[in-house]
Amino acid sequence: MRTPCYIIDDKELDASFLGFKSALAHHFNHYIPSYSVKTNSLPYVLKKAYANGYFAEVVSDDEYRLALECGFSKDRIVFNGPQKSKEIFIDALLGGALVNIETFREIEWLESEQLKGDFSIGLRMNINISRVSQADENHDDDNSRFGFSCESGDFQRAVERICRLPNIRLDRIHLHRTSRTRSIGFYCNLIGYAMQQLLQLNLKIKQIDIGGGFFGRMPEKPTYEDYASALYRTLNQYLDTSDTTVIIEPGNAIVASSFDFLTSVIDVKRHDNAHFVTIDGSRIDIDPLFHKNSYFYDIQYGGQEPKDLSLTQIIGGCTCLEYDRLMELRNRPLLQVGDKIRFHRVGAYTMTLTPLFIRYWPEVYVDDGQSFTLVRKRFPVESMLF
Repeated sequence: MRTPCYIIDDKELDASFLGFKSALAHHFNHYIPSYSVKTNSLPYVLKKAYANGYFAEVVSDDEYRLALECGFSKDRIVFNGPQKSKEIFIDALLGGALVNIETFREIEWLESEQLKGDFSIGLRMNINISRVSQADENHDDDNSRFGFSCESGDFQRAVERICRLPNIRLDRIHLHRTSRTRSIGFYCNLIGYAMQQLLQLNLKIKQIDIGGGFFGRMPEKPTYEDYASALYRTLNQYLDTSDTTVIIEPGNAIVASSFDFLTSVIDVKRHDNAHFVTIDGSRIDIDPLFHKNSYFYDIQYGGQEPKDLSLTQIIGGCTCLEYDRLMELRNRPLLQVGDKIRFHRVGAYTMTLTPLFIRYWPEVYVDDGQSFTLVRKRFPVESMLF
């Protein structure tokens, strides 16, 4: 394999898909696991989600079309977000997709269209984490620009407009927010808040879409079973769980642990009392938002004898950006040209956020335990031409 490249651990990916689904099945009669396409839209992953009985959770017309191309039928798609065209919105609704209303214009489309038949619709509730579960907030006043606010009255107004439509059933709410802690307690508080709001409106639902934001298969973190058990216990306080469908939209929890990024050292220089090591990958490939302060990784030294070193090694990417620096190594053998660094747990929000900047998208391989199979070629220059 030439570097840089992503490597998918196929067994880990299957274990993640199966693990969350099995945890839900342990507690709920009715459940829909849906995979968050935006987290990693590689067709290989989408087809794996389909094979494992997941729906596709999409947030744009493009993702909707991609899901269809990867084998999902329209009635196995959850359609969220504000980036829906009227044409695809109606197509998804007529096709039986689980459509969750995000904007007032979508309600206007329902009001203006003469749709034949009866349709189920969902509505996203605005969640301020600081108000709902302060211990889990990302920052002070951790509000959201998504969904309809109960405090402002928008949620109530949206409910009233939808409920006036004779052939539309509002029987689902959508609650997605990602907390800082990803804690079990956050989901319990989230559900409690939503149920209190529905009780005040006397709105009965048949489906509750919890969203995503869960930890995946990671030591010393909540497990899939921990989350599913907490969702069941909390919902059981408010609803007849034997007759309620629970929907989840994991992305990070499925793919993060399944992807590695393999890079090679291409240069080593010494200046300013440090060794500057350049790899053929970039921080953009594993941390496109430039917000991480540590990584999971291992170093694969080549055939040469590693040299002891007390100086700091600064690992930098292959781009021209001075801040394309990944980490510092101290008291480690000096890296040399040809050595490799393999970064782990990089499957979520990396490939979909990596720009076509300087070096185009790298190859992707699947490791099934016996051999490596190429599942995405390096992005060709020809694709940039009209």
